[in-house]
Amino acid sequence: MMSMTTSDTYGGTEKPTNVGDSERWMSAIGGGALALFGLKRGGLGGAVLAALGGGLIYRGVTGHCSAYAALGRSTADDRPAQPHAYFERGIHVEESVTVNKTPWELYAYWKNFENLPRFMAHLKDVKKIDERRSHWVAKAPAGMSAEWDAEIINDEPNALIAWRSLGGATVDNAGSVRFVPAAEGTEVKVVLDYIPPAGWVGATVAKLFGEEPGVQVREDLQRFKQVMETGSVEQAATA
Repeated sequence: MMSMTTSDTYGGTEKPTNVGDSERWMSAIGGGALALFGLKRGGLGGAVLAALGGGLIYRGVTGHCSAYAALGRSTADDRPAQPHAYFERGIHVEESVTVNKTPWELYAYWKNFENLPRFMAHLKDVKKIDERRSHWVAKAPAGMSAEWDAEIINDEPNALIAWRSLGGATVDNAGSVRFVPAAEGTEVKVVLDYIPPAGWVGATVAKLFGEEPGVQVREDLQRFKQVMETGSVEQAATA
């Protein structure tokens, strides 16, 4: 990962670093992928995408964002994202599914975060650190990985689990899952908020590569339903 400094000099001009390490890393990767996509596409639209990708690469390499500078904003620290950042720059997703199992069965399975990669396609691995903290590894563009530590911030047995990423996360994120008794089984309600590595541009890059968050969460919940109702990960993966 790129090292963070307070300022860097490019072309003889010193510019303050106002983009955090993880955001620089993802900007460079996303920018490279977007530039290649634009070059392959060709035409005016491709040229625009390639130029946008070049801007992201510059942002990642230099650690300086002109838009951040104009707004007096900086992400060049290791503090967790503040609530207002999710409101201003975040992506919000809400999805639900009804599963023919009891709330306590579903809660017990989800509470063990190491189970999440079994039905969440974007996750590679989750390891428990202690009763509240865990380490997450997710897939990123160009075959890379994104990593962060998360902590449980609200835990209501058989009813609710809420978590958020800690400081230094590649992608700041927070989520919750609620288990509500229904006429047949349990309604599982998931809320996910995350801040794209390059703001709204990062969300656009993700959509280009088929990773629209709403669709992703919806498909993850369908796999969760199949895993819980069939008891077979292989069967859920091929259903």
